[in-house]
This record gives sequence, structure tokens and C-alpha cells, in this order.
Amino acid sequence: MFNKTRRCCSILYISFKYGLLKRKKIPREQRIKQMLQELGPIFIKFGQALSTRPDLIPIEVAEELCSLQDSVPAFDSSIAKKTIESELKQPIDALFADFDEQPLGSASIAQVHAATLYTGEQVVVKVLRPNIEKIVQQDINVLYFLAKWAKRLSRSLKQFRLLEVVEELDKTLSNELDLMREAANSSVLKRHFKECSYLDIPKVYWDYSAKRVVTFERIYGTPIDETEKLQQQGVDLEFIAKKGVELFFTQVFRDCYFHADMHPGNMFVKDNKIILVDFGIMGTLSRTDQRYLAQNLLAFIKRDYRKVAELHIESGWVPQNTRVDDFESALRAVCEPMFERPIQQVSFGKLLLRLFQTAQQFNMVIQPQLILLQKTILNIEGVARKLHPELNVWDTAGPVIKDWMRQRMGLKATVKRIREELPFWSERLPELPDAILQTLKQLSTDYKS
Repeated sequence: MFNKTRRCCSILYISFKYGLLKRKKIPREQRIKQMLQELGPIFIKFGQALSTRPDLIPIEVAEELCSLQDSVPAFDSSIAKKTIESELKQPIDALFADFDEQPLGSASIAQVHAATLYTGEQVVVKVLRPNIEKIVQQDINVLYFLAKWAKRLSRSLKQFRLLEVVEELDKTLSNELDLMREAANSSVLKRHFKECSYLDIPKVYWDYSAKRVVTFERIYGTPIDETEKLQQQGVDLEFIAKKGVELFFTQVFRDCYFHADMHPGNMFVKDNKIILVDFGIMGTLSRTDQRYLAQNLLAFIKRDYRKVAELHIESGWVPQNTRVDDFESALRAVCEPMFERPIQQVSFGKLLLRLFQTAQQFNMVIQPQLILLQKTILNIEGVARKLHPELNVWDTAGPVIKDWMRQRMGLKATVKRIREELPFWSERLPELPDAILQTLKQLSTDYKS
């Protein structure tokens, strides 16, 4: 309790200090960013989480927070070695022929070291920071306390739904603190794309991995946003841009499972192949969300706002008593100006953002997976257009969505689904009369009582 009180006092002091900077005409969004950086790693994560919620906070603040870098000083390599030995139950010299004590990178949750196995394979070893679980829990508890306090204190802060953001951050950090979960995520993604010629995902070394340590194959590449270097290497930038977009939408519409942190720091290129790393944050969609998302995007391409409004009501994303005409009119007012520019300049991500902002006026509760989706689309669009500014994202993503629609919603798909489910219903058929009789008895009892 003492630590929590002390931490709260420290936070309030730093917040007050940056509040005073208002007098120096420093923009609000810059003051917020600087404050979060001084408050430390978990608050940087909180800022990053807020940056993905421009449906909750002012857009200029969200854009500024996007540039928050999750980078902190490295911790002592002797501690990293002790953690590895404790988790893998062997001395470091028995595990690796060579272990580089100088980390390749260090972030708020973990740091990464290069190593070589006795088989000669080069790997990277990701190790959680010491006591990070305790530190995260302490700051998360403080964030919960402050979010509840802010909600009571200010009506304007209440609309930001800070408690909801903290809950999302809590869940995300819990996942990131289990490195076996990250290893499993990468393994699933690698399996989904095992036949893909333009994607490389590092292999997991399971015998060298545990909850606080994970070992991946070391893959060399150039960061995807270093376009000049890529051109010098003879990389086809237009090809990589198109395949990056295709890769993401394939994950969403084929697998319902997608890498939700596809920013330049996690994407590399080598020999006209995209390399993905860091699988701590993954997104999933239900089949229902997936279907309505596809239908919404195709309706948007046709500028059929009434269809979009009807889909939102039909899917339950907004209440059933929502007036279709009012929702349609609001969507048209917000989205029509975006379509006045050439279609290749229209952003999928910004379109979804406008959609969510408009839908919130009609009491739509935004699902975390849809926010992850919108954030990742913005990231991948930014990467793709830096590689190839003339890229038409709609032309690249459209065929993936339409192909999914044909496979999942056409007549052949319906017949296939009936065939697959027929044995299940055949087994259940004999139980049907008894079930009907039981229901009628219950209804009769309820009526008499």
C-alpha cells in the first residue's frame, strides 16, 4: 500500500510538472508524450495503447503517441544468464556454444541476446526483465486506481473511457509476460504460411524456450522502411508493398488470426521476402465479425452507406432500435468527403476509424479485436505506401476479400457446410422428439404455475 501511494504521488507530481508547461505554449499532445516517457516503461505501453484508440482520444494526441518508442536501458547480462539457466535448468555454457553478453536490443518487457547453438545454428534469445511481473502489476494497479479516480473527478475525462484502455493493456501485458505464448503464436503463423514464397518467420527452438525465455532462429534482413537500402539491394519495392498488404488481409480473412503489431520495427526484408518478428500481440476475429467486416468493406467500396448501417444493426454492433436512416446519414456525412479523392489515396484504416467514431454516436461498443485490426491496417498501409506511394490498397486487398466471400458465402460453400454438418444432425435427430416433449412439459408446468 505504501509503494502504491508513493507511486501515485510521483505520478501526480510529474503530471503537475508537465501541466505547467502549458504556459510555455508546448502543444498538449507533446506534453502528454513527454510525461509518459518520464513516468516509465509501463506508462509508455499505456501511451501506445491509447495511440490505438483515436475513437476515444483526440486524433492529434493519438498520432503523437504513435511515436512513443518502447526502448529502455539494458539490464546486466549476468542477470539475463541467471534467468536463462533457471528457466532452462542448465548452465549457459551447456546450452550455447557462444552467448553474446551485449544485447541486440532492450525494451520495457524483455531484452534480446545473440547466441550460437552447438549445432552451429545462430539464434536470438529473448529474456524477460528481472522482477518485471511485479513491476507491471504494481503500475497496472496504479493505472486502475488513477483511471477510476479520473472517471469520478472529471466528466470530460470520463468520455475517454480510460478504465477500458487499462483493462486492454492489462490483458495485453499478461500475454506478453508469457514468452511461451509468443512462441506458440509464431509457430501457428509459420504453419499458416508454410507454402508462402514471400514470407519468412523465424523457427522456434522449443528445447531452449520457457515462460521467461524464448529462443528463435536468427534471421538477417533490412528494416522494411529503409527504402534506399532496399533499392540498393535490388529489392522490388512495389512487389513487397503489395505482398505486405496481401499478407495482412490473408491473415484476417483466411485465418481469422493476425499479427497485430506489424510496424516497421517488426518487419524486415531480404531477397524479396518479408520477415516478421515479435509475436507478442496477435488479433483474432470471430467468424461473425469476419463476415460482417468483409461485407462492410465491400459496401464501403460501393459507397452503399445504407448497407453499412443495416449490417451494423444486423450484426448487433449497434442496438436493434437504431434508426437506419439516421445512421446512414451520419456515415455519408463523415465518409463521403474521403471518397472525393482518388480511390488509391483512400485509407482503409482511416475509413474504419471514421466508421467506429460515427458508430459510437449510436452506442456501438467497440470490440478490442476490431481496434487491433484498425491499428494494424493503418500500420501496414503506412509501410506499403512508403515503399510504393502509388499503391492502390483497395485493388490489392479487394481480391482477397472477394475470394473469401466466394469461398465462405457462395452456393458451393453453403452446400459444403451442409455436407460437413449432416453427420452431426443425423446423430441428433433421434433425440429431437424427446427434446420437444420435454420442452412442452416445461411450458405446461410454467403456464400452470
